[in-house]
Amino acid sequence: MSLQDYVRKRDFQRTAEPEGKEKKAPRSGSLFVIQKHEASSLHYDFRLELDGTLKSWAVPKGVPFKKGDKRLAVEVEDHPVAYAGFEGIIPEGEYGGGTVMVWDTGTYEALAEDPLKELEKGKLHFALKGEKLSGEWTLVKTRRGNQWLLIKSGEDMKPVSKKRDNESALTGRTMAGIATERGAVQEPKPAKPRAPSKPKFVEPMKATLVNEVPSHGEWIYEIKLDGYRALALKVGRDVHLMSRNAKDFARRFPDMVEAIAGLPVNSAIFDGEIVAMDAKGRPSFQLLQASQTSSEQPPMAFYLFDLLSCNGIDLTGKPLHQRRSQLESIVKDAPEPIRFSASLKGQPERLLEEVRKHGLEGLIGKQLESVYEIGRRSKSWIKLKCVHEQEFVIGGYTPPDGARKHFGALLVGVFEKKKLRFVGKVGTGFNADLLGALHRDFKQIEQENCPFSDLPEKKQGRWAQNITPAEMKLCHWVKPELVCQIRFTEWTNDGKLRHPVFLGLREDKEASEVVRELPAKLH
Repeated sequence: MSLQDYVRKRDFQRTAEPEGKEKKAPRSGSLFVIQKHEASSLHYDFRLELDGTLKSWAVPKGVPFKKGDKRLAVEVEDHPVAYAGFEGIIPEGEYGGGTVMVWDTGTYEALAEDPLKELEKGKLHFALKGEKLSGEWTLVKTRRGNQWLLIKSGEDMKPVSKKRDNESALTGRTMAGIATERGAVQEPKPAKPRAPSKPKFVEPMKATLVNEVPSHGEWIYEIKLDGYRALALKVGRDVHLMSRNAKDFARRFPDMVEAIAGLPVNSAIFDGEIVAMDAKGRPSFQLLQASQTSSEQPPMAFYLFDLLSCNGIDLTGKPLHQRRSQLESIVKDAPEPIRFSASLKGQPERLLEEVRKHGLEGLIGKQLESVYEIGRRSKSWIKLKCVHEQEFVIGGYTPPDGARKHFGALLVGVFEKKKLRFVGKVGTGFNADLLGALHRDFKQIEQENCPFSDLPEKKQGRWAQNITPAEMKLCHWVKPELVCQIRFTEWTNDGKLRHPVFLGLREDKEASEVVRELPAKLH
């Protein structure tokens, strides 16, 4: 990172932070500083002078003292070397607004010939010699975007006393003293009026399906909502409501757009789920799907669970608990249909049992310290399911049988290495109106050839029981473009669906992304 990001995020007409410039840094005896920072939440900013700037990490829980102990360290933009002497107040509304104290400062020695090269490789071992800290530590990059670990190396160090912990290593002042003392920082210059910039759409972070409850780390759990994933991009009263594949939802859900427009922030990106509720208040994807064609509308809600940016400040690198705390304060007085997706209290095993009793799909687990990984399926967010349910691609249908009109059953599949593999017939979950609406959609995308790579299927020299060559002559084929949601009891040994039930079409996922969901191991 260069200082461009640092400058872009700050208005130096308002904040007393130094503008600074890159400069040539000495190869040894370089400066380090740790700043205690009371912003949306208290954390420590750890900075090492290297290659003309301060390489910087936000450490929510502070520096570890016992050998082998680890702390999450989120890499942020480089800061100018002059920032090492900054102690004061960042005005409210500015990036990182709050009180800053120089908690410790001194020099460090990189225990490597080329520290910059080592850092680029994702690991740096160094020794600190400061007013409060003395000893060895190591920074190690993880596979999770800008997340690192700050690890205590060498010998244990005695923790800093409570008195010294509360005092600046530069001036001896406390955080409270800095926050209230006149002249602690220069008075900010009058703010220049700035037009809010329009947030850009980003691909949402996705959860990984697992079949076991995590045994390590700090997690929160939310109800797994059975609806449409959606991002709300707000600037002033202008709101764009987008599906996870960037399709416009605004016309379908105008009341949600209006409610987001009234939230008390100038600009923001909200992440959440649009759901319809049944008579017992449970999310129902079938009702959500039916609401498009039915005159009777079920109760609807837009559950918000994450905040990606606020008033021009990117929050994706902040820990989850900070983002959710800020989100909750924004939506606490929001009108329906906006709701905050609250975390559940209790052991996850008991929560799963309660969720199962109430007929809900499952839980979403999230690590408290996790950053927002744009577009990635991460193990920092996990899905624990009570029922089997996922998306499938429609590749064809069978002719109607008996009194049923339009078609008999859907033929569905998943992609494996860009080939569509057949997984079963779905013949339940339809009413007369839905049969007709789906049949009209199919007529628009008909094709002559079977899109499934493994039909007809032969096993041990005999045709499999799913679809024989004779049956295939009666089937109708469609381009594999439509995605549907299906609930089923289990996967059979040969990879087919047992007792599948159609829940509805999905507009918010591309067919090419549909694969069989297999539980992953957390560790």
